[in-house]
Amino acid sequence: MPESIQTTGIAATAGHASDADLLAQTAIAVRAAGSALRERFGEVVRYETREELMRALAANDDAALDILRPRLAVLRPDARLVEDELAGGALPPGEWWVLDPAEGNVNHLHALPEWAVTATLVRNNQPVLTVVHLPLTGETYTALAGAGAHLDGRPLHVSRTTDLGLSLVATSQARPDEDEKVVRQIGSSITAMLFDALVVRTSVPATLHLLNVAAGRVDAFWQFAGARADLLPGALLVAEAGGQISDAEGRPWTPESESFLAAAPGVHTKAVITLSR
Repeated sequence: MPESIQTTGIAATAGHASDADLLAQTAIAVRAAGSALRERFGEVVRYETREELMRALAANDDAALDILRPRLAVLRPDARLVEDELAGGALPPGEWWVLDPAEGNVNHLHALPEWAVTATLVRNNQPVLTVVHLPLTGETYTALAGAGAHLDGRPLHVSRTTDLGLSLVATSQARPDEDEKVVRQIGSSITAMLFDALVVRTSVPATLHLLNVAAGRVDAFWQFAGARADLLPGALLVAEAGGQISDAEGRPWTPESESFLAAAPGVHTKAVITLSR
């Protein structure tokens, strides 16, 4: 069982200075991949079948990965790349790049603005650094274990809200072909939050909700199931911005967990109680 992600800084074994430099270089690579996707953005991509949709999604992924793969290989030659962005669970020991080359890919195809490019370095199942770039706004969110979370160099801090009844909370929907039990669990959790929270936002992708939690704009985000590439970038950002990370029942979260909760400390316990009903 891997260690759970910490809600405070995680010491980087390779040295703070080298990881800080690596974060800066990773951000350059992610921004370059974002520029390639921005050039492909604008018109709604038409498709008639599931197969056509999958080809369109893959074309966006490939456009970003063709830039990310060689650049990240130069930065960290011994780090392996997680090929399946939809996979979950623990990773083998060592360093891994967890990428989502087009987070919110379906939004991109529909000419919607909610999409990003992400790259996260995981060392022995602990996220060490992450970069999330929003090409349409030019914003870059970064986090380095033990050194905080930032938006274009400005420190991020989670909300100080303590009243769930005054909170804006968020979740994302189930994946196509998701297990029926998970779909119903998501629906019941949204209903519970509609009673207890001020506003409930439901949309994809998960990472963009987590950026908002880290920036103090949203007070809590939860999700059932989910992939590493969806949750690891935002988990590190929220943790380094002072938030609490757990599963939906308040237990330590790992990539093997069946649920996820990121919240401002003042509403974390109240959100757990709501989601556990």
